[in-house]
Amino acid sequence: MRPRWPRRVFAQVLSVQLLITTGVTALTAGLFLAPLGAQLDQQAEHRALAIAEATAAQPGIARALLAGRPDPDGPVQAAAERIRLATDASYVVVVDTRGIRFSHTTPSAIGRHVSTDPGPALAGREWTGIENGTLGRSARGKVPLRDTEGAIVGAVSVGIAYDDVRDVLLHALPGILVYAGAALAVGALAAFAVSWRLRKRTHGIELSEISALLQEREAILHGIREGVVALDRRGGLRLVNDEAQRLLGLGPDAIGRPLDAVLPPGRTADVLAGRVSGTDLLTVRDGRVLVVNRMTTTGGGAVATLRDRTELEQLGRELDGTRGLTEALRAQDHEHANRMHTVLGLLELELYDEAAEFVAEVTGAHRTTAEQVTERVREPLVSALLVGKGAVAAERGVALRVSARTRLPERVVDPRDLITVLGNLVDNALDAVAGRRRTEGFVEVELRAVGGTVVLTVSDNGPGVPAGTRELVFADGWSTKEAAPHRPRGLGLALVRRLAERYGGSARVGERHGGGAVFTVELPEALRPRPTEDTRVPEGVKR
Repeated sequence: MRPRWPRRVFAQVLSVQLLITTGVTALTAGLFLAPLGAQLDQQAEHRALAIAEATAAQPGIARALLAGRPDPDGPVQAAAERIRLATDASYVVVVDTRGIRFSHTTPSAIGRHVSTDPGPALAGREWTGIENGTLGRSARGKVPLRDTEGAIVGAVSVGIAYDDVRDVLLHALPGILVYAGAALAVGALAAFAVSWRLRKRTHGIELSEISALLQEREAILHGIREGVVALDRRGGLRLVNDEAQRLLGLGPDAIGRPLDAVLPPGRTADVLAGRVSGTDLLTVRDGRVLVVNRMTTTGGGAVATLRDRTELEQLGRELDGTRGLTEALRAQDHEHANRMHTVLGLLELELYDEAAEFVAEVTGAHRTTAEQVTERVREPLVSALLVGKGAVAAERGVALRVSARTRLPERVVDPRDLITVLGNLVDNALDAVAGRRRTEGFVEVELRAVGGTVVLTVSDNGPGVPAGTRELVFADGWSTKEAAPHRPRGLGLALVRRLAERYGGSARVGERHGGGAVFTVELPEALRPRPTEDTRVPEGVKR
């Protein structure tokens, strides 16, 4: 049966690390032993050469070789054996120029021709190497033998048994193996420690599961309709899915950059960075109402989710408007019933002229109001909004006035943006004025077209906005009113400013002469210019 490769990630990493550690240890030991053997061979050769040179340097050996014949009991044999025993060499062989031995470890070999070539030494050169001879394999050194006049009369060959060299190598091998084993053990322990830590981090999952999890993660992150932003411990963006890029207006190049470098200063950046804490935090980004939740991770980073509540916020405001209109219609129903009773009473009293006059007066007042609005505001959606808000204001005991200077042509680029701005400002003004003990509370609306710019002003005679909070009223989530049960407060004015800034204009609040607040919003390029119209904007009006 073939061995099965482990499937768990930590087991695979451990197996690979053990194989690598074992291979590296064996390779290191081999790389150390290979030059060690060559070094031992070289040392043995140099030793043999040194003994041969010392033997050839003795003048008595050359004289004895020239004066006598090969003799096991001769002076050359005696001198050679004395040197061999003193140096622990394997042999010391002296030959003449014909290659005939004058000395040998085995006396019977004296007088015979040497088994290896003495030619280099007889030619006057020193020679070292490993050779096989009658005494086996040995490290050899050969030198020429000269007489007193320097003439070559023979050669000296000295051998060191190769078994001695191998014994030295084998003697060093256990120590090398001990060190290699210790290194292998340390490497195995380190591999086990790394694999154990990896097992804890990967929770024992398989390698194929990691790939599947990554694919599922990418599909979830880029498929859900909620924005997901992941931050590292330094506040850099690690991950921004497609929905988060859309909601925050970021590009793919934002990943890896600091959060404060890709988002302008404001509540959105503060919420994502954790400088504002809480759950379901509201913020506005490029006209979108976002709900943000942020959770820190174990590594010091954080993950934030974003939900788009723009449509829900618009539905909430429409619900507020519908409720206001409903209350107004309910009040008008009561008022209509009273008027019908009055008409009925006049008819029963046969006061026909008075009845006709009363009906004409009531219907004429409403017609006059609607006609005045539509005459000054030619954009149907905006004029309809003003008529509806007028009914709501009347129900709440507030007079909604349209300034005599109001002139808005039917050339609005996007009436919905203008309705958002006007509706928020009128609602806030009605909330500020309604219920106050005054002889008459009122809200005045003025819409003017200056070239292609729409200048919208909403003023009231309410308590006004203190100078220290005139910038705070435009911040996300800032409000002095209690939150409604179906939606939070503090988003209307933030949306107004964001819409104005998107047009390149501004939104500001000041003090009304006589008390109250004045909100002014400028929307450049909010009107489509006529071909013959001079679109220059007078001084003092921002574009």
